[in-house]
Amino acid sequence: MPYVDRQNRICGFLDIEEHENSGKFLRRYFILDTQANCLLWYMDNPQNLAMGAGAVGALQLTYISKVSIATPKQKPKTPFCFVINALSQRYFLQANDQKDMKDWVEALNQASKITVPKGGGLPMTTEVLKSLAAPPALEKKPQVAYKTEIIGGVVVHTPISQNGGDGQEGSEPGSHTILRRSQSYIPTSGCRASTGPPLIKSGYCVKQGNVRKSWKRRFFALDDFTICYFKCEQDREPLRTIFLKDVLKTHECLVKSGDLLMRDNLFEIITSSRTFYVQADSPEDMHSWIKEIGAAVQALKCHPRETSFSRSISLTRPGSSSLSSGPNSILCRGRPPLEEKKALCKAPSVASSWQPWTPVPQAGEKLLPPGDTSEDSLFTPRPGEGSAPGVLPSSRIRHRSEPQHPKEKPFMFNLDDENIRTSDV
Repeated sequence: MPYVDRQNRICGFLDIEEHENSGKFLRRYFILDTQANCLLWYMDNPQNLAMGAGAVGALQLTYISKVSIATPKQKPKTPFCFVINALSQRYFLQANDQKDMKDWVEALNQASKITVPKGGGLPMTTEVLKSLAAPPALEKKPQVAYKTEIIGGVVVHTPISQNGGDGQEGSEPGSHTILRRSQSYIPTSGCRASTGPPLIKSGYCVKQGNVRKSWKRRFFALDDFTICYFKCEQDREPLRTIFLKDVLKTHECLVKSGDLLMRDNLFEIITSSRTFYVQADSPEDMHSWIKEIGAAVQALKCHPRETSFSRSISLTRPGSSSLSSGPNSILCRGRPPLEEKKALCKAPSVASSWQPWTPVPQAGEKLLPPGDTSEDSLFTPRPGEGSAPGVLPSSRIRHRSEPQHPKEKPFMFNLDDENIRTSDV
């Protein structure tokens, strides 16, 4: 049974195999000296030996890679046997009992972990000398805490934000490229910025990976044009973006095999290049995702550009009804309320429409003076339309660039009328 002597060394008797695979064990006295960083064995206790008798064997503790109990396959006929692996060589030793064997294995494993001697008797290794000779400027380099992950079979180091996620990227000009790229994903605010189209649906789902086929929980976001999934809700950059124009079909996954058999609420998003398997948290959530994705795909196929360009197209189209669609439209600016209803009326199809390339009317016909048109109106009613009772409300409104047509009564006021105002004349 091992014991500790006055010099704080672990000592005791063990049987050691003389040569590997010889099967012959010899009894020796072992001393585990952690101060000298070595394991020594003698013929007997050194106190019982003659003066000057040295050790018959020695082993440096730094050479020991592993100490373990021998398996029955290694030494089937040797009980309480353990093995020391050092320098591609095995040393088989036999203890007196089970407790003795466990104590020696534990003591040797604990001692072999020591790489730097506690005392100053041994010369320093080259690694220690290099660390001491390093310039102080390198030692002052700030250290960054990061976590290591395996994404798609690639090791990625992501820095851990210790100050709330802001102010770290600009203070480290010499960081690694992967570290800088991963750090840019850390948002400065508490939620992801919504700079794109408004979201139709968002939430967490479990997705199968493409390379290792592992299942990871991701945050999905659906808008009018894409399906994006992020590592978490706070991320700004998506891990992948699926364009709705590439989605062929989205339905519940009924035909399952392999790992898919154990997955409930599973649906698949089929694209031209890949099939995405996504697992929702509940059947209702699964059907909601399928419905929303299908509706978004159908809307994009029916009206591919209506969502983003409908307003601009309607404003630039001549004669469009959107010009007079609201109270703030161009036709309604600077016009009395009585004329708003007339301006909103659509011109009949039988009325003649004049275009800039239409021939100018005959000579002698007077055009509408520029002062009679309002600067805020593109269309101007013909003279007499605003007050003449015979004019229909649905008459076509003359454009400001269209020449005035001749009238039977060129002047709408009677000069002999006593009630006429001088401003009208």
